Amino acid sequence: MLASTYLHDIKGVGLSESIAVCPVDPYVHDDYYKAVISLMKSIETVSKKLMLLGVEPTYPSEKYGYIIPENDLSISSVKKFVEKPDRISAEKYIEQGALWNAGVFSFSLEYIIEKSHELIEYSDYYDLLEKYESLEKISFDYAVSEKETNIDVMRYKGEWRDVGTWNMMSEVMSENVKGNALLDDKCENTHVINELGIPLLCMGCKNMIVAASNDGILVSDKETSGYMKPYVEKLGNMAMFAEKSWGTFTVLDVQLNSMTVNIYLKENHSMKYHSHEQRSEIWTIVSGNGYVVVDGEKKLVKTGDTISVSKGAKHLIHAQTDMNIIEIQIGESISVKDKHIFLETF
Repeated sequence: MLASTYLHDIKGVGLSESIAVCPVDPYVHDDYYKAVISLMKSIETVSKKLMLLGVEPTYPSEKYGYIIPENDLSISSVKKFVEKPDRISAEKYIEQGALWNAGVFSFSLEYIIEKSHELIEYSDYYDLLEKYESLEKISFDYAVSEKETNIDVMRYKGEWRDVGTWNMMSEVMSENVKGNALLDDKCENTHVINELGIPLLCMGCKNMIVAASNDGILVSDKETSGYMKPYVEKLGNMAMFAEKSWGTFTVLDVQLNSMTVNIYLKENHSMKYHSHEQRSEIWTIVSGNGYVVVDGEKKLVKTGDTISVSKGAKHLIHAQTDMNIIEIQIGESISVKDKHIFLETF
């Protein structure tokens, strides 16, 4: 809804335009994208307000939600939704022509703008952006599509694998090992991803996933790895690595009132202009050249320079070449929520 409001209010996209929303984690071929385009075109020609893409199942999975269509035509009205049934129930639904819910939606911009105003009180994109963190955390399925009576589903028969699980991820990996890892000759059907700067040795492992990063280490049987979500939620630890549009963000050290971060900023990219109310920051340029802006004042920086940013100050870094920066955050409260974004550009 936020993205759609942005398209309308900021980019001036017309209300009659059709929109498609797709998950980022399936492994697909080009025919999938052709199907999504066909889905969008169907919105323009049929009377339905909302359309979904349903994948023809290859096995009775317990991991996916199912869409039960009214008939077996390429486009059908939706009879009902079923949320992650057990294997026996999934087999029965597939016999009835059920489809996997791929999480692909298409609708007109007018429909989603009207629906968003029904569900959320806001005036425009900027108002919605300010309220975004406080909105109810609920999926589009639960909030909209499962309550919509005027809805169709389009069948998709092509390649589609949800690599949101480690087991599926291993099926599409070109190699068994990513990173500095060694498997002995007794390992079977085992996949390893190592993002740490230390070697990893696996011996006698069978049908296993081993994943090691700054966020944590997973050692799991492949089949069992699909049930890790509730355990990860119990850990509740902060993300130690993030890939951004402008580069990467790696946490090096966390203390009671400070955090040290390595920032890689790609050439000709910038952070968003922002401020923090609860912490100050110190940047040390390890490599590269660029400029910083602090409270509207622009200054060129190079390797070896250090910049201090006080609490409440607006700031950004722009990279003229690839840059590596060590950022030290100091404050009684260090939180990802302590960030206010401004729209000025430099």
